[in-house]
Amino acid sequence: MNIMDFNVKKLAADAGTFLSRAVQFTEEKLGQAEKTELDAHLENLLSKAECTKIWTEKIMKQTEVLLQPNPNARIEEFVYEKLDRKAPSRINNPELLGQYMIDAGTEFGPGTAYGNALIKCGETQKRIGTADRELIQTSALNFLTPLRNFIEGDYKTIAKERKLLQNKRLDLDAAKTRLKKAKAAETRNSQLNSARLEGDNIMIWAEEVTKSEQELRITQSEFDRQAEITRLLLEGISSTHAHHLRCLNDFVEAQMTYYAQCYQYMLDLQKQLGR
Repeated sequence: MNIMDFNVKKLAADAGTFLSRAVQFTEEKLGQAEKTELDAHLENLLSKAECTKIWTEKIMKQTEVLLQPNPNARIEEFVYEKLDRKAPSRINNPELLGQYMIDAGTEFGPGTAYGNALIKCGETQKRIGTADRELIQTSALNFLTPLRNFIEGDYKTIAKERKLLQNKRLDLDAAKTRLKKAKAAETRNSQLNSARLEGDNIMIWAEEVTKSEQELRITQSEFDRQAEITRLLLEGISSTHAHHLRCLNDFVEAQMTYYAQCYQYMLDLQKQLGR
């Protein structure tokens, strides 16, 4: 057998499998075929994984909005990330405000009360800008990156294996349907008068039953194996929750440090202005 013959036969086999799955899926939707239900434990694990994925995406996206309210800046950072390049550093809002205050105070005159106060406020705003930058960097590394790794890594693997499980389940139920039909045909033929042609039909259907039973055993084994693979992956969701909990604690600590720094900066500024 040459490579071309092998490829043609494989293509035909794949097309047959796809058609069989499509027919089984359609008949299930129309209520014309039985469907093998997954066990309750596996169904619960699948629901837990889907729920984890949905809420992780929402939390991740809203955290990005919190840390970087500018949508254009978020898009730019996303593009650079996909290109595996570092986004250019840009001055943030507190730093820009601080620079404006310092420039205004310098022009009004550092020796004037207003000019001196503007310069002091500007310096404080720039410190807050630095703290803001550190919060973003720490949160991105310790909180957002692990969440994104789950969505783009672990969950994609789970989704792939879940799809394979769905296909194996369709193959199993299609095999059950073929066996059921073969047995029904064999029974009908055996009830007819034992004429020569009918006897041939009985033998044909008996062979079909044997073939269908063998196919059912194979598809059942493949389905059981894929169900076990999917279950083992899904049971890792509990470890994912534990890991994300540690990341959440890191995020809270980063926010606590940021707000404590900002409070101290403003307290010091208030004292300076009071003098």
